Amino acid sequence: MTRPRISARISAISESATLAVDAKAKAMKASGRPVIGFGAGEPDFPTPDYIVEAAVEAARNPRFHKYTPAGGLPELKEAIVAKTLRDSGYRIDASQVLVTNGGKQAVYEAFATILDPGDEVIVVAPYWTTYPEAIKLAGGVQVDVVTDETTGYLASLEQLEAARTERTKALLFVSPSNPTGAVHSRAEVEAIGRWAAEHGLWVVTDEIYEHLVYGDTEFTSIATAVPELGDRVIVLNGVAKTYAMTGWRVGWLIGAKDVVKAATNLQSHATSNVANVSQAAALAALTGDLSAVAAMRVAFDRRRQTIVRMLNEIPGVICPEPHGAFYVYPSVKGVIGKELRGRRPQTSSELAELILEEAEVAVVPGEAFGTPGYFRLSYALGDDDLAEGVSRIAKLLAEAR
Repeated sequence: MTRPRISARISAISESATLAVDAKAKAMKASGRPVIGFGAGEPDFPTPDYIVEAAVEAARNPRFHKYTPAGGLPELKEAIVAKTLRDSGYRIDASQVLVTNGGKQAVYEAFATILDPGDEVIVVAPYWTTYPEAIKLAGGVQVDVVTDETTGYLASLEQLEAARTERTKALLFVSPSNPTGAVHSRAEVEAIGRWAAEHGLWVVTDEIYEHLVYGDTEFTSIATAVPELGDRVIVLNGVAKTYAMTGWRVGWLIGAKDVVKAATNLQSHATSNVANVSQAAALAALTGDLSAVAAMRVAFDRRRQTIVRMLNEIPGVICPEPHGAFYVYPSVKGVIGKELRGRRPQTSSELAELILEEAEVAVVPGEAFGTPGYFRLSYALGDDDLAEGVSRIAKLLAEAR
């Protein structure tokens, strides 16, 4: 009997669709094709200079040439404590913080720490591609609550309650959302948090886009808004989006002391400490002001308005206005099934492939986020590329019959 070379657990993991689309777009561009990519979720701005300078100084410091505590540099953990109080009013201490290798490790470790096999996690779809894999690796069972453009991709309390069973252990709460940019109002956050507290559920909340909200929209942390959640809330965050530091790989997990201790034990065996130079850079980011993100937010807001307007001018495309993050999530169901350059794409995945080949524009299809019939486009790219890319899509889709 020949045994499989790869374990069933790892074989079941899907490749990150967003990174795959971005890699394909970059490969085509490297071969000389003028591809415009809307796939990657990262700011197009460089990391601010003062953060880079802090990293350079850290690289020269012999202290950072050695192992440091697996849970994070003490001074960075204290900075996270101060930043959390400043930005969301949530009061914690350093023993409740674990510094991780980017937000993805925080996501994985949160679910690995609280889930046992068969535990159910309620997840609002569309969802970020990493959440299902992290839940699955932890032995959990994902229960989807599907939303669409008619509600601005916001789940109702009734939908959440309908998904709850005796095996439900946690709710994954993400506002602002990747991939939709949806943001819950304070009243909605409070209602959902009270519902979770009433039923003794854990809430894992991803707040990575907390500073990227637009117009009159305000970010509300469920941990602060619903103190009765107590020690059953886990906050995930990082410097990647706020400070244009996706490549530096620094995130963190905030939770009850027993959760953080257990997750730190896991990390001590998986990766040990986060790279010290990156931690020093994150420290500079968190102890500096928010002027860099303010400037980026102005640019993102301008692009947000442009891309929503341009997409809604395309027949068969419906694009709700997002209120946070830097993504739009238009429905393309009105185009699917129509003839286009001798082909008749039957799915958003097939349509995205056709657009990449014919218009040389990369988008991520909704299949990657649990809701076929949609695209995710990041507007974290230059204004000219954004306008040119959407114009190419519009020109191609105008041929659909």
